[in-house]
Amino acid sequence: MRIRGIAAAAGGLAVASALVLSGCAAGGSGGGEATGNNEIIIANGTEPQNPLVPVNTNETGGGKIVDSIFAGLVYYTADGTPKNDVAESITTDDAQTYTIKINKDAKFSNGEDVTADSFVDAWDYGALLSNAALNSYFFEDIEGFSWDEDSHLKGAGLNVVDDKTFTIKLKSKLGDYPLRLGYSAFYPMPTEAFDDIAAYGQNPIGNGPYMLAPDGWKHNESIDLVVNPEYNGGRKPLNGGVSFKIFGSQEAEYAELLGDNLDVLDAIPQSSLASFETDLGDRAINQPSAVFQSLTMPSSLDRCADPNAYKHLVGEEGSLRKQAISMAINRAEITDVIFEGFRFPAHDFTSPVISGYSESVPGSEVLDFNPDEAKKLWAEADKISPWEGTFTIGYNSDGGHQSWVDAVANQLKNNLGIDAAGAPYAAFKELRGKVSPNPDDGKKYVTDSSWRSGWQADYPGLYNFLGPLYGTGAGSNDGDYSNPDFDALLKKGSAATTTDEANKFFQEAQTILFKDLPALPLWYSSTQGGFSTKVQNVAIDWHGVPIYYQITKTAAK
Repeated sequence: MRIRGIAAAAGGLAVASALVLSGCAAGGSGGGEATGNNEIIIANGTEPQNPLVPVNTNETGGGKIVDSIFAGLVYYTADGTPKNDVAESITTDDAQTYTIKINKDAKFSNGEDVTADSFVDAWDYGALLSNAALNSYFFEDIEGFSWDEDSHLKGAGLNVVDDKTFTIKLKSKLGDYPLRLGYSAFYPMPTEAFDDIAAYGQNPIGNGPYMLAPDGWKHNESIDLVVNPEYNGGRKPLNGGVSFKIFGSQEAEYAELLGDNLDVLDAIPQSSLASFETDLGDRAINQPSAVFQSLTMPSSLDRCADPNAYKHLVGEEGSLRKQAISMAINRAEITDVIFEGFRFPAHDFTSPVISGYSESVPGSEVLDFNPDEAKKLWAEADKISPWEGTFTIGYNSDGGHQSWVDAVANQLKNNLGIDAAGAPYAAFKELRGKVSPNPDDGKKYVTDSSWRSGWQADYPGLYNFLGPLYGTGAGSNDGDYSNPDFDALLKKGSAATTTDEANKFFQEAQTILFKDLPALPLWYSSTQGGFSTKVQNVAIDWHGVPIYYQITKTAAK
């Protein structure tokens, strides 16, 4: 099935990649005159998984906050184009050593100057394995990084030239490196962060367009941001702040939007997909976004809390069963019936809105609905070791996932003749705590057979859907997948100097993923949302997040 209404284009990676979405901005008049003022925007959010330290934030609940209260070297416009934020310039002669000059007036919200050390010290902290930062993977390309021991980047791949200048020396040429630098792993931190990083994460001081209000984080209730007067970058807020309200369900969020008590919503519950455009009229949002949904299963037993729970899903037997499960899922039926046509069956591991996307990667036929072949493969796996127990799918109840999880479970029952069921967790944070690394005991898997997984791109490139999720040791590699041939192709693609050359390597890397199936691609998302009658200038960016700083709100009378 071809994705409708999406166009992608790219420039040379030696400069930066550019993403073009057809109809990328959603918005319209919500009633009243659009003027910048001190009104607070009310938005939906989720409780962050971890304290708000940029190098340890890799999920959307925390991501919305750190992206608002921090500024990196670059930021991304609505269509994914990178623009300098704190960086005055990023230059290189060889795509291996980069010189960064920082805006001389950049400051943190406490008045401290943003310096070269603010970046170098933050990256050095994130790269130290003993700090167990989820985003440490993003620093592995810098000279001095090691997966075997603590080794400082400062003085090796990162060198301070003066207060406002530092250099990055990479292990090899990476033509797309500037494109990556807008991701939160590369944000700076002030000096006081390193005095007590745990305390800092509860009350972070950033350098972005917003800052945390006094006592602004009320856990599991709300996170309140106000304008940072010290920020002088390109994302200057046109409102007085953003209050992220944490609800127990998408249905509750939507009810608040309809009641004009919520100003912007970026996820419509499945129960309202058929009616939200009628309900909201020109305040409805429906656009493509770089978001991907999948099912993840373990690729090894090394860090399983209960290896017996996964013994049928690894090795030769596991390969057969993963193929069978994939072919037993009727993606087109689920996307049409449950998602009302607002999701699209996956053809690869990336996103149609990213330059280089292809529907014909070799091996992708494993995503086609083929129940007869699925039964055959399952029977072959049973000859190795008979299946026992129930195939379970872990998911968070607060994310609107129950309907599709139940549908997938029913299809597995009908097409494979096995017991299958959803395994709900009350909140997204609870699910993430079960599938992401546990530093206390080194285990990280729930005892469910699989878990729902997804990816919202950090920057607009194919690599971002591949490296962080499936690269050996990557912070978001929840299935603990490792394949040296796959890793080698990622490195070749990253070193390419043109988009076309890079994407050839990335597509070849995907052929390996289709053989190993560290995750089962399900469907691509588009963003459905809406906004209240009180706000104007609402837009959703290239990866499905509202551009909060440009929203204006009619002053209360």
